[in-house]
Amino acid sequence: MALEPAKYNKLEALRHQTISAGLALRNRPHTAIESRIADPRRDGYNTGMTLPSPMSAPNGGLSFRLADLAATAALADALAQRARAGDVIALHGTLGAGKTAFARAFITARMPDVGDVPSPTFTLVQTYDMADPAIWHFDLYRLDKPDDALELGLDEAFNDAISLIEWPERLGPYLPRRALHLHLEFVGQGSGEGARIAHVTGAGDWPARLETLT
Repeated sequence: MALEPAKYNKLEALRHQTISAGLALRNRPHTAIESRIADPRRDGYNTGMTLPSPMSAPNGGLSFRLADLAATAALADALAQRARAGDVIALHGTLGAGKTAFARAFITARMPDVGDVPSPTFTLVQTYDMADPAIWHFDLYRLDKPDDALELGLDEAFNDAISLIEWPERLGPYLPRRALHLHLEFVGQGSGEGARIAHVTGAGDWPARLETLT
């Protein structure tokens, strides 16, 4: 279905903005925290890191106690190994819960030579077409309404790529029912920096794939 000229121009402008922002992020110096999160391999992520043993969740999914960012990356690595074209992974959690850290580790697991993985906070979407299949990383925090997401190329992403979506509730009815849902929650004080609980649930054939994590 062809886009109206105004919508097409808006989408093209957004894509150019995405490319420009990505280059700007790659060329600017990182703070210590940004560098630590942006390059998981520097801290030993995805290099034999052991995934914590899962716990059964009341809703039929799995829960993982993630002691630190490395454990979050281990979960991302495990799910990256099981993902395929057409998968949609919805990343839920409050600000700072670890959604972007998970996405960066997931992308690094699929693309070991990717280098920096910029956050699409302002551009809404960052695509990695060199991956097989391609990976689309969405951050919809600034999305005004669900219909606006249609201009980001959702059909292409949901059919042919692996989609990582931060703030997926912004999609409303456009979030596929087959999506895998990852809920990240802070653990109480005194549990260590970066400690989280991750709840993972999915429809379609995701339950069968998640069984291989136990």
